Formats: sequence, C-alpha cells, structure tokens
Amino acid sequence: MNEINVIEIARQAIYTGVLVSAPLLGLGLLVGMIVAVFQATTQINEQTLVFVSKILATALAVLLFGTWMIQMLTNFTINLYNNINMYLGL
Repeated sequence: MNEINVIEIARQAIYTGVLVSAPLLGLGLLVGMIVAVFQATTQINEQTLVFVSKILATALAVLLFGTWMIQMLTNFTINLYNNINMYLGL
C-alpha cells in the first residue's frame, strides 16, 4: 500500500462523511436561523426554544434521509472491501 492509495481512501472517506452529514447539518442550520430570526423579532430570549427545535429537526432529518445515509455508508464500505486486494497490492 503506497501513499496514493492511502490518500485516495482518505479522500473517499471524507467525501462520504460530508455527504452523509450534509442533510442533518443543513436542516439544523436552517431551523436555527429561522428560530433566531423569530427570537430577534419577538424578543423572546429562550435557549430551550432553539435546542428543542434543532433536536426535532435533526430527528426528522434522520427519519427522512436515514435510509439514504445508511446506503451511502454501506456502498463505501462494500467498495472498500471489494478493492482491498488492489489497495494492498496483492
């Protein structure tokens, strides 16, 4: 296994991690911004409002995108196992 193979595996792992985490982070960011605007306009300064809404949004994102996320991680793992001989140079 040379440096090019290690870099390629790391690149694929980072790319897969970014793709899998994007829906959760994106929806959490969107909900956080909406709640922040709501709090700024109404001058309600309650921290649990942000926390609970982000938790609910993240749970909803897991329900909506969970199968796709597992499929992406499974495909990455299967690809890694299928190419293990190539990476090790056997």
